[in-house]
Amino acid sequence: MNLVKYAVMSIGCCLMLAACADKPEPEVKSETSTSTSSKESKPVAVAEEQIPKAARTLEDMISQPAGKLVEAHMDPEIEAAKTVNWVYYHRFYEDTFQGIMESELPAYFEEHPDLSADEIYDYLVYQLGSGQYSTFYDQLTSYEHGYVMPELPEGEDEIEIAKRQKTNVVILMDASGSMKAEIGGESRMTLAKQAIEDFTSQLSDDVNVSLFAYGHKGAGTEADKQLSCSSIEELYPLGAYEESSFQKAMDSFKASGWTPLAGAMEKAHEYLASYDKENFRNIVYIVSDGVETCEGDPVAAAKKLHDSDIEAKVNIIGFDVDDEGQNELKTVAEAGGGEYATVRNPSEFEGVLIKKWKPSMMQVMSQQGVMLHDLVHQMEALIAIHDPLKNISDREATRISNAAYYLKNKKILDDEKAYEVIELAKEMGELRSVHFTEIKEQKSEEAKQARDEIDAKVEAWKEKWYAELEKDE
Repeated sequence: MNLVKYAVMSIGCCLMLAACADKPEPEVKSETSTSTSSKESKPVAVAEEQIPKAARTLEDMISQPAGKLVEAHMDPEIEAAKTVNWVYYHRFYEDTFQGIMESELPAYFEEHPDLSADEIYDYLVYQLGSGQYSTFYDQLTSYEHGYVMPELPEGEDEIEIAKRQKTNVVILMDASGSMKAEIGGESRMTLAKQAIEDFTSQLSDDVNVSLFAYGHKGAGTEADKQLSCSSIEELYPLGAYEESSFQKAMDSFKASGWTPLAGAMEKAHEYLASYDKENFRNIVYIVSDGVETCEGDPVAAAKKLHDSDIEAKVNIIGFDVDDEGQNELKTVAEAGGGEYATVRNPSEFEGVLIKKWKPSMMQVMSQQGVMLHDLVHQMEALIAIHDPLKNISDREATRISNAAYYLKNKKILDDEKAYEVIELAKEMGELRSVHFTEIKEQKSEEAKQARDEIDAKVEAWKEKWYAELEKDE
């Protein structure tokens, strides 16, 4: 009986174990699992940092980007600090940047123990290189000394200059009623005509001359103001001076109406429009005894004439003009890039048109070549570009060398590779510095040559005029 009972109990236990074995084990969830996914998360692979090849040529070094540590931690002004302010850079480097460098660099080399010396240099430039070369280099290569030859007049009048160029001379003759007024028994108009005929008769055949009269119609009344103000007429077409034809043109009008000064200049502008400044010298002479009376804007007209493609010069001769009129006509001449002169008798008029320019002894004595302050400014400007350029080059080489020494001393780099890197940093630094210095010396020599040329010409001019003026005494 006991045997049967034991057998039944044994069979029951076996069935229970079998049932337990077929039942799946309950899932154990981690803290990071979710109700929607029971898959284990896999680590994401991190791409290996690609280190670019460091520049080995001048062109490539000049355009290289800033190193990552330099860009992140160093102000460009600190890196390029002037030599006289060297402590400004070195304090920052020793107190701040060197510690960052020594903290950040070792990990990469510990992870990459088999790098060649070239690859080590590539990585150090990638982290410590300067990115400011192109800024200062562009300034250095485009540097101009700025010396300008002063004006050294040679005592010539407009006629003498005109003989050597293709020149157009346009004369605008004021024929308003006020030109009837007399000076020494002769009308202003008669005296002005005589002086202009003397002037034009001295022009060479290859100088073109033209004559316009303005305000020569009407009687100067309100009733005929519109007629007079619109009367601007070409009386002698642009061409070589021919005495009888020019005389006939001068005799064809008399002093009569109002003064359309602005309108006359606008007409001259239209007339000369096809004679560009590249091929012609355009000179406008205005002979007038008064100001605008036709509501025009003579200052704007003169400026437009001078600033245009023909670049005409507007000279005004005021004939017996009062003070208010002189001020206005002078402003018009200045706007036209020319000169104003007032005359009160025939001899003065002739002198303004024909007399040669001659400097005073004081003008000759005071004329100088390149001034000392210009020389100093030129030298300072060149140094201000070259100095930071050389500094950023030297400082990059030093950062790389210091990093290689540090890694060597910490046994992260072997001695041989470290010294190769240091030598390469020195070689690249010298390549840059020599090139930068050569450009600076070239620019200095160009400035010296320009300075010597200006000084020599000024001195020769002064000697010439000393002799001329002493002859007259």
